[in-house]
Amino acid sequence: MSDEIDTLLTRFELRTRVFFSGQLCGVANFDDGQGVGHLHVMRKGQLDVLLPDGSVQTVSAPAALFFPRATPHRLRAPEVDGPDLICASVVCGAALGQQLMAELPAMLAVPLEDHPGLQMSLQLLFDEAFAERQGRAAAVDRLSELVLIHLLREVLKQGHLKAGVLGGLADPRLARALHAIHTDAARPWTLEQLAIVAGMSRARFAAQFTQIIGQSPGDYLASWRIGLAQSLLGKGRQVKNIADEVGYGSASALTRAFVLKTGLAPTEWLASKRAGARAALHST
Repeated sequence: MSDEIDTLLTRFELRTRVFFSGQLCGVANFDDGQGVGHLHVMRKGQLDVLLPDGSVQTVSAPAALFFPRATPHRLRAPEVDGPDLICASVVCGAALGQQLMAELPAMLAVPLEDHPGLQMSLQLLFDEAFAERQGRAAAVDRLSELVLIHLLREVLKQGHLKAGVLGGLADPRLARALHAIHTDAARPWTLEQLAIVAGMSRARFAAQFTQIIGQSPGDYLASWRIGLAQSLLGKGRQVKNIADEVGYGSASALTRAFVLKTGLAPTEWLASKRAGARAALHST
């Protein structure tokens, strides 16, 4: 499972940016206008989490709170002796990654005392966040990403998700087929070949894959390939140089598949992504 998380995080360009570290006093508002998720880590103290449905969840022990997608919420802390808190924005740069985040619960609350491995990562995170060292900003961003990896591991371990990609990875047979797609996207996979990898009959595999993942094996393979192409284009690669790598025999074949999935040609998609990144930079 950890290998699959590594593959997903690499391809989906999951990034965090810590924008607050210190003692929270009063109320902090987080709306969904920025289009990002949030990670809040409380080391000590107490706070109330006010959710969109009007409910309030009180956190009185060290915990990590993960909002995987843009969700309006408020954190309310005492005016005096507020909790030690680190807040980070979470951005997923690829469409399939955004789909993965959409599969998670609106909020994940993980008590730290139950997870020794997570405690060690958080100790490093708080040490960096509350110190004045060179490279501090880069260090806390990387460490907050490490915390997210621990949280995703916990989601898979607990098996709470029964649908979507993470639900598929929790199913040993479907996980084998997903791993094959993720690690060898260029191979001309057929439904029968993927069923053999999963150790299932062709009909049973197709039905179970579609039921749990929410897409047919063929549609998921195409989506993964286009997501991979997006990742490579974002790194400066050219369409003609990546077509074979993502399972298409020519640049024109990749472009047709890209338009079918995204509604944009690769060059148009890349220009749109860069324009969005510039707009986000100016808004910060």
